[in-house]
Amino acid sequence: MPFLLAGPVRCLEFAAWPVTFTVMGTHTRKLYPVVTALLLTVGNSLPAFAQSTVDGMLQALRDAEPAEATRLTREIEREWSQSGSTSLDMLLRRGREALEEEQPDVAIEHFTALIDHAPDFAEGWHARATAFYMKDLYGPAISDLEKALTLNPDNYNAMFGLGIMFQEFGDTVRAEQAFRQVLDLHPNHENATKALEQLKAQGIGREL
Repeated sequence: MPFLLAGPVRCLEFAAWPVTFTVMGTHTRKLYPVVTALLLTVGNSLPAFAQSTVDGMLQALRDAEPAEATRLTREIEREWSQSGSTSLDMLLRRGREALEEEQPDVAIEHFTALIDHAPDFAEGWHARATAFYMKDLYGPAISDLEKALTLNPDNYNAMFGLGIMFQEFGDTVRAEQAFRQVLDLHPNHENATKALEQLKAQGIGREL
C-alpha cells in the first residue's frame, strides 16, 4: 500500500481499536491495487525547520484548489521522504525499486534495514507495510501502518491504506472513518473520495 489521515485530530484514535483479523481459507480480495502505489510515497522524522514548512503546506492543502493541491501534495511527500541520510535514502530507494519489480521479499529486507537504523523515520514503516500488504501479510502491514501513523499522524496515504484494509475485512465503519480522516487533511484526495462514494453506494456512511 504508497496506502493511505485526519484534520485537527492529531492522535491516532485507531490505535485504541483492536485491529487483529483472522483470515480463513482463501486470501481476502484486494479491493484497491492503487493502494500499493500510494503507500510508497511518504514518511516523516524531519528537522524542525522542515517540519514547520510541511505544517504550513498541510494547512494550505486543506483549502487548496485541485491544481494547487497537486503541487502541494508533491512537495509534502517529497519532504516526508527525506531521511536526512544519503545511505538511508538509498535503502528506501532500493526498497521501492524492489516493490516496482514485484519483489516484496527483497523490499522487506531493505526497509527492515532502514527501520533498524532509523526507527523514528515514518516512511520506513510505511513502505514496509506496502511490502507486507503485497505478500498478504495483513497483521504485520497493519502494525507497520500504525507505527507510521504514530510517527506521522498527517500521513493521509497511510491512513487511506489502513481504511482499505478495514474495508477488505468488512469493517466498513472504521473504513469510512479512515477515509473521512484522509479528506479532513486532503480534501482533494481522489482515491479517498472514490472509496467513500463506493461505501455510500452500498448504503454505508453519511453523505459526502
